[in-house]
Amino acid sequence: MILPGKTIGVLGGGQLGRMLAQAATRLGYRVHIYEPATDCPAGAVAHREINAPYEDLAALTAFARECDVVTYEFENVPAAPLQAIEAVTPLRPHWSVLETAQNRSREKCWLRDHKFPQVKFAEVAAGGDLAAGIREVGVPCVVKTTDFGYDGKGQLKVMTEADIPAAVKRFAGQPVVIEQFIDFACEVSAIVARSPNAAVRVFPVAENIHTNHILDVSIVPARVQPAVAAQAEKLARLIAEKINLVGVMGVELFVTRAGEVLVNELAPRTHNSGHWTLDACMTSQFEQQVRAICGLPLGAVTLLSPVVMVNILGDAWANGEPKWDTLLAQPNVRLHLYGKAEARPGRKMGHFTVTARDADMALELAQKYQARL
Repeated sequence: MILPGKTIGVLGGGQLGRMLAQAATRLGYRVHIYEPATDCPAGAVAHREINAPYEDLAALTAFARECDVVTYEFENVPAAPLQAIEAVTPLRPHWSVLETAQNRSREKCWLRDHKFPQVKFAEVAAGGDLAAGIREVGVPCVVKTTDFGYDGKGQLKVMTEADIPAAVKRFAGQPVVIEQFIDFACEVSAIVARSPNAAVRVFPVAENIHTNHILDVSIVPARVQPAVAAQAEKLARLIAEKINLVGVMGVELFVTRAGEVLVNELAPRTHNSGHWTLDACMTSQFEQQVRAICGLPLGAVTLLSPVVMVNILGDAWANGEPKWDTLLAQPNVRLHLYGKAEARPGRKMGHFTVTARDADMALELAQKYQARL
């Protein structure tokens, strides 16, 4: 076990790293942040911030030597340099987990090879016949770049045959994955944690609603049949075991109108749809990540209250500073801001949670407070 008082290194300096650092310092750990950009949100609450490119092996190795364990807070950290530090200090999750999850093609093939349910897909290499790939999957479908896509970036819906030429032009020369488009009933996610001794905990399943490809609200418990929630939890547990996860992973899933649960994407770190755990769960996902990577006993994942989490994007600043007092006046609301200097449309600046006697009431109140904000 890596006990409190030791140093946790975090690759990435965004809001996930910030909330991880806050959880770790509360437990008595020191936290060092490695982030290419200066004055990052995570660095503001850490003991040390190192600014250097991820590909700078000398700086990365020196950083690793200062840490008793290293983790990452987003999956766009390049995996190749991380192979150089695994002999210096434990890297959790392992770089191979990151390498699989950060590339859509590798991720889809891994899920297929391990027989996890997912939508029909096809791969097209750079310079390949994209139109043929689209026709293999069938229209409607979604074309996605293989690398570094999130919040709807790098993807395009192809709803009819007439849309194919535009897709061919947009993705010319790029490797892509083409996925069958399904008219799903809802999207859900399960946050799973696994420790070095293979103990596993799965947080209650969240129902997620997206606007313009960006998560808008998460509702817990998810308003799905118990069998659907149980299947989502089972898939998350099996994925964590098969991929040999040590840490926390967000598993995004589709629920079809027939009640089938399909795996959409994997994120080997804390997840936007798990922020509600800070205010409505026995253990937050961030504390659980600390526990998992340090080999401590995993915390209980008991839901304390129905809850809704609402993302606050930079759009909220369109008419000046948002009216924080409208949120802070509510006894069942908790506000979390990420300390980002510039508010831009679509940029995640913070979130708030609303607790209530049931999920529907929490959602109704959350939407009302969001409109006032």
